[in-house]
Amino acid sequence: MSFDRNFKIVSSQASWTEIWHLWTVIVPRRSINGQLVYGKVWRRHDGRDWIYKKFTEFDGEEAA
Repeated sequence: MSFDRNFKIVSSQASWTEIWHLWTVIVPRRSINGQLVYGKVWRRHDGRDWIYKKFTEFDGEEAA
């Protein structure tokens, strides 16, 4: 009996659903904690719905 060692189990979710995307939201959406977010946000699909997080830009000069 032989088997293919390169065989991979197909997951029910695509690989892009596991990462956060930077997205621009025009119509306000609810974030993870229930606040309305718009403009630049982080977005990820959890298999059923889109999840949003507020995006805050890092300013290197402020940190110094």
